[in-house]
Amino acid sequence: MRSVKTVHVISAHAEGEVGDVIVGGVQPPPGETLWDQRTFIAQDQSLRNFVLNEPRGGVFRHVNLLVPPKHPQADAAFIIMEPEDTPPMSGSNSICVSTVLLDSGIIPMQEPETHMTLEAPGGLVRVRAECRDGKAQRIHVQNLPSFADKIAVPLEVPGLGTLTVDTAYGGDSFVVVDAEALGFEIVEAEARDIARLGVAITNAANDQLGFTHPQNAAWEHISFCAFCGPLKTTETGLTGKSAVAIQPGKVDRSPTGTAVSARMALMAAKGQMKVGQVFEAVSIIGSRFAGRIVEGAKVGDRAAIIPEISGRGWITGVHQHMLDPDDPWPGGYRLSDTWGVGR
Repeated sequence: MRSVKTVHVISAHAEGEVGDVIVGGVQPPPGETLWDQRTFIAQDQSLRNFVLNEPRGGVFRHVNLLVPPKHPQADAAFIIMEPEDTPPMSGSNSICVSTVLLDSGIIPMQEPETHMTLEAPGGLVRVRAECRDGKAQRIHVQNLPSFADKIAVPLEVPGLGTLTVDTAYGGDSFVVVDAEALGFEIVEAEARDIARLGVAITNAANDQLGFTHPQNAAWEHISFCAFCGPLKTTETGLTGKSAVAIQPGKVDRSPTGTAVSARMALMAAKGQMKVGQVFEAVSIIGSRFAGRIVEGAKVGDRAAIIPEISGRGWITGVHQHMLDPDDPWPGGYRLSDTWGVGR
């Protein structure tokens, strides 16, 4: 087999959402900080196209690049590549990265728990992994500070009329809508409609509401739409279903760790959830993340929370993505039958 490029990947998923991890074959991108490196990847597009576009990728795939950490406290660093964005942080991807680091032996596993610090483009995240019989059984991630942005504001969406929505940040930026009010039960058969409407709502929210992180002015858009079902009280806190629409038009198979963090920040701002309580989020396929408010915090002058999310990850394979020198599509391709229209 001949190839002018070979990228070594360990494939994984976290509660259903794919989060592959590049472990070799790619040099660290230029940049003094991890955010600089993330920005280079976002603007250059060549690596994103190679691993995300067909025929090697697809709209369902997220890919993480392991790089040497910049922060002295970090054990490893990763840059997240989603179908349309290169975000500050991702819950499902951090679980996949942690699982790959430990299950592959890149970072030595300690049983019954391994503690490590990962550096994401948005900052440091602390990881506690429950480990048994050589497997990382459950990953707990202390996420970036999360906060409510706008609460109960009107949003005009073509074809839907006026909605009442919230916006929030949980390591990434969200517009949050009431799934029940829009007629959704959050079941698998609704995925296509949730994806389509979610993109329309996200685009409208960017046009009308906007978002800028108070400490990172470079993050200035809303990434996702979270459809949130009714809350139910449990012995330890709350539970509820949710589905997140991801540009250019797919539904997260997991409960979305950044959405869990954003929703907990909104619940804290509304007086629905307190420090120490647990929120169990259920995805469209029935998978679950557990969220917990560790403590209060501040982001600039905004009240915020430090959230912890936890879930399970599994390795699904080992791949070598290659490029034949005669391949007429070296950067791959995207078609609107699966990729949708995006922003």
